[in-house]
Amino acid sequence: MISYMLQQLLNGLSLGGAYALIAIGYTMVYGILRMINFAHGDEFMMAGYFMIFSLAVFPWYVAVPFVILCTIVLGVLIERVAYKPLRNAPRMSVMISAIGISYLLQNLANYLFTAMPQSYPQIDILKHVYEFGSISVSRVTIIAPVLTIVLTVLLVLLVNHTKLGMAMRACSKDQETARIMGIRVDNIITITFVIGCGLAAVGSILYFTDRNTVQPYSGSLPGLKCFVAAVIGGIGNIQGAVLGGFIVGICQIVITAMGYSVFSDAFTFALLVIILIFKPSGLFGEKAVQKV
Repeated sequence: MISYMLQQLLNGLSLGGAYALIAIGYTMVYGILRMINFAHGDEFMMAGYFMIFSLAVFPWYVAVPFVILCTIVLGVLIERVAYKPLRNAPRMSVMISAIGISYLLQNLANYLFTAMPQSYPQIDILKHVYEFGSISVSRVTIIAPVLTIVLTVLLVLLVNHTKLGMAMRACSKDQETARIMGIRVDNIITITFVIGCGLAAVGSILYFTDRNTVQPYSGSLPGLKCFVAAVIGGIGNIQGAVLGGFIVGICQIVITAMGYSVFSDAFTFALLVIILIFKPSGLFGEKAVQKV
């Protein structure tokens, strides 16, 4: 019984690590632009397809950076085409644009790759299985939470202890003042998308390695769950997004292990409602100050 619980906890940490990396993309874009990039989950889905075709041509150590680069290019292209022209538009317009891009990516993937699930290629270095008594753990299950924590620490150091991070924090507080002070706000926004999409690409590798298939709607529900994770942690807060990702991942695996897999998705959104009732700003979110 104990070994079974430990096995499920490790699975939950692995899934939570993938969710956390994707949730960081949501929280960073919101922190600077005050918008929800609803296409982020579909960028994560496209990263899965990029890996399928990359590994058919390149070895894994070339395919992985290539997939990250392709996902970053896709994210920056979306920002330049769909979001930048609406920089001064009402937030509702930007949100509608994001939803439109989400459906565009889903239908484009449907057209290019068909609706049939595509087999995600195995990366041998990640699929190696370790045996600890009655516990079987794949290497990706161990790597996912560790890599997530390492990348989060590096990102927090970047944001809090570099000039680039200072510029990002300034843009988050007041873009107009930041622009007057000489900060190139458009470049900072682009860098934010680069970081978010790069982490989403890494998250897609960790996620699809354990799930083996990709289809055009693979990013819809995980994307929503990662958004939920960002809100639970306090959207705009990097550490909160990571904690939220681990909470959602562990809860999903535990509910499934208890035999209630049909309710695992519903529980995620119920948890969001409960947390927002008692702490509307999320676990680590800051209360918004209304200026009169």
